[in-house]
Amino acid sequence: MVKQILLVVIGTASGFLVAAGVFAFTVMIGVVTRIIARTKTIRHLSLFEDSIVLGGALGSVVSIWQPQLPFGTWFLAVYGVFSGIHAGCLAIALAEAVNAIPVFVRRVRLRIGLAYIITAFALGKAFGVLWEMVWNVK
Repeated sequence: MVKQILLVVIGTASGFLVAAGVFAFTVMIGVVTRIIARTKTIRHLSLFEDSIVLGGALGSVVSIWQPQLPFGTWFLAVYGVFSGIHAGCLAIALAEAVNAIPVFVRRVRLRIGLAYIITAFALGKAFGVLWEMVWNVK
């Protein structure tokens, strides 16, 4: 019994540490601040913060216990879109943090269309997640 309790405590503490690392990484590369600056929505800062924490907590619960959610295919579509948006924002913020986008734009002499390229990356990731979740569900 003591061994089981110790395993629960160690597992929970490890999960908290990993989640804290992910949140710290997200904040460090400036995903939230870039989104707020681009959308001019500073008045909703607490909503952004609450959404990040709630999403991380719910994502952890779903990944650990894998509950059967009775929402159907439409929920998977919505989840896929938001997962794609999240992955796209994270990838773009990381690329900006290492200055990959300005280097790419200069190398290919891109004058117009960068917004379309970034949107295509985000949509591609969203549809990829959706495809994986809808057609590869076990």
